[in-house]
Amino acid sequence: MSFKDKIFKNQSPWGSPPPGGGGRMPGGNGSGSRQDPPNLDDIIKNFQKTINKFSGGKSGSSRPIIIGLLILALLYVASGLYRVLPDEQGVVLRFGKYVNTTQPGLHYHFPTPFERVLTPKVTKVNRVDVGFRPASDSGRSSGVGNVPEESLMLTGDENIVDINYSVFWVIKDAQKFLFNIQSPIETVKAASETAMREVIAKNRIQNILTEGRSKIEIEVQDITQIILDEYGSGIQVTQVQTQQADPPEQVIDAFRDVQAARADRERSKNEAEAYANDVIPRARGEAEQVLQQAEAYKKEVVAKAEGEASRFLAIYNEYKNAKQVTQERMYLETMEKVLADIDKVIIDKESGSGVVPYLPLPELKKSGVNN
Repeated sequence: MSFKDKIFKNQSPWGSPPPGGGGRMPGGNGSGSRQDPPNLDDIIKNFQKTINKFSGGKSGSSRPIIIGLLILALLYVASGLYRVLPDEQGVVLRFGKYVNTTQPGLHYHFPTPFERVLTPKVTKVNRVDVGFRPASDSGRSSGVGNVPEESLMLTGDENIVDINYSVFWVIKDAQKFLFNIQSPIETVKAASETAMREVIAKNRIQNILTEGRSKIEIEVQDITQIILDEYGSGIQVTQVQTQQADPPEQVIDAFRDVQAARADRERSKNEAEAYANDVIPRARGEAEQVLQQAEAYKKEVVAKAEGEASRFLAIYNEYKNAKQVTQERMYLETMEKVLADIDKVIIDKESGSGVVPYLPLPELKKSGVNN
């Protein structure tokens, strides 16, 4: 007979004789047709007796075991408490199936194996390098390792460009990130490489190597985000940063010579434009000055001629009215103009011998001024 049969041979689950054995339950009517509810104290005592029989000890030695079991049960229940940090999201799984997403703070879930929680970092900025590998990843002591199969791309004008860039991304939906994609890094790399090849194929190499980089980075970021959203990846691309964009190493020297020649051409062109911008406005100003001077001279000559003509007509009209007076006036005015700057001396021939026939007008004029 087994140990279990020995324990329960003459005892019901509640510590009473088996039904139908002629016994009577406490409080019964003796007929065996009615049974009262079991007493809690009796249940605990019977449970302790069972433990004692199993352990082979006394009834007092089972209390530490019960307390230990209770403590273990409390610890098991308390193991469902979990904390989500400010930079995390909590993803609750029930038997491996997604239940809900919890935000930062203290939460509770059913203990293992019923439920478990994943807490990915949703604010951490992750980086994926395409076309090159840093020294730490490539096993080199310094510098970077180039990956030609990723970096060499065909441009829109049928040239080849060697371009290295980095993609920065964060988790925007923890559920999709954990369950919709298997390898986030490889997914981001493949999506960004597809986007970069599409954009490079639409641009000329000169634009890629010079002023068009910022526009290309924005366009690649938008296309990469569209691809990742179609995958339901739960990833947000924050930035695409170009690290290097050069022609292939085999032709880079020749390409730099071409770039230097183009730079010289641009410099000469700018110098010529600067000289033209300096000379042409000055020449136009001088031409405008000459035109204005000629116009002023023209107006002056015309005005003077018109004045002379008016004066002549006025004198002519006076001459017709009084010829003798006009002639004398004209004579006097002419003599006034002719003799204005000449020293004049008057000698009277008809004066007597007692009078000095000499009148020094300039000297008198000077003495009069001095006085």
